[in-house]
Amino acid sequence: MRLRNVQQLRFARFGWLALGMFLGTVLPLFAQQSPSPASKVVGTIQNISDKMLTVLTDTGAASSVAVQDTTKFLQIEPGKTDLKEATPVTFADIQAGDRVLARGILAADGKTILATSVIAIKKSAIADKQAKERAEWQRGVGGLIKSIDPATQAVTVTTSGFSANKEVLVHLSKDTILRRYAADSTRFDAAKIAPFSEIHSGDQLRARGSRTAEGKEFDATEIVSGTFRSIAGTISSTDATSGTLIVQDLASKTPVTLKITVESQMRKLPAQFAEGLAARLKNSAEGNAQPPAASGTSAAPAAPAQPGQNPQPGGGPGGAPGARPGGGDFQQMIARMPAAALSDLQKGDAVMVVTTQGNGKDPLTVITLLGGVEAILRASPKGGQDMILSPWSLGGGEPSGN
Repeated sequence: MRLRNVQQLRFARFGWLALGMFLGTVLPLFAQQSPSPASKVVGTIQNISDKMLTVLTDTGAASSVAVQDTTKFLQIEPGKTDLKEATPVTFADIQAGDRVLARGILAADGKTILATSVIAIKKSAIADKQAKERAEWQRGVGGLIKSIDPATQAVTVTTSGFSANKEVLVHLSKDTILRRYAADSTRFDAAKIAPFSEIHSGDQLRARGSRTAEGKEFDATEIVSGTFRSIAGTISSTDATSGTLIVQDLASKTPVTLKITVESQMRKLPAQFAEGLAARLKNSAEGNAQPPAASGTSAAPAAPAQPGQNPQPGGGPGGAPGARPGGGDFQQMIARMPAAALSDLQKGDAVMVVTTQGNGKDPLTVITLLGGVEAILRASPKGGQDMILSPWSLGGGEPSGN
């Protein structure tokens, strides 16, 4: 019995040893023969050279994609996600500027993707979609949030016009896309998806969707909101090299450093136009006219556009500089005026500015800046700020993109 147990133990040890030798021999071979890890890249084709694509991702990184004889090419319309709706195309149909999803395996260099499939959205289709969405934003609604009803997912927005205020009830649904501007940016493509709980009274909101026949309610398919800061004051200094200026804030009596970017909208009012506005504000203060009530102290960018699209002045009556500030679309009057530059501003000039909320460390980024407002601030330092900047910022032409 004891001899049999010893033999069984020796057999078991031999079995484990044999198994170990087998695994030690086979596993390395298996690892060498296993396929390379799957890889993919999403971005815009920057360059096509022979059978190599350079794809620029949304983060700015460039990836190389090698096209093979077995690579399958599909084309799909923007917004579609079901590949059953895609159509087969050839490599010759792919062009620079197209947006692609390339799937495959990594090459031996560990960088190049050997594509097994490339799914493309044509550059022209993207442009058409963006143009349509831009028009929808322009036909949408924007203003200051007066109240919020979480129970019904509805937001009451006050739109400031030149001659009257209007309130619009904006309805959100489970399918409505909710975006939130970053604290230090007004780039629409940098706005993040955010929950309903991040929307607050006093914020600026812009929505696209459909309006009721009466115009008092709006069903939103997408909104973007944010908190912004308004400043009225005089320029202490400018620095063209760094693109900054220091403004002495009339409200806080403190200097504020502001940063001008390519996204900043800047205008300088002609003297005649500014005097006309000042007279109207003065009459309003004396009770001779009914100005739009100030519904907040913040203002925000106009309707969002897609990345790479620059602001374009919108149409509207009374667009010529120096036009009398009577009826018509006041915000479009300002939007149609020639753009101003930092070099047009001098020490001591009065300005009204809308900026980002800021991160507490860097200079505030200028969203909109209006110069030539000395007469306006004399007539109504605060009322002019709310009445003029808010409607221009919210509805004047196209928004800033990249």
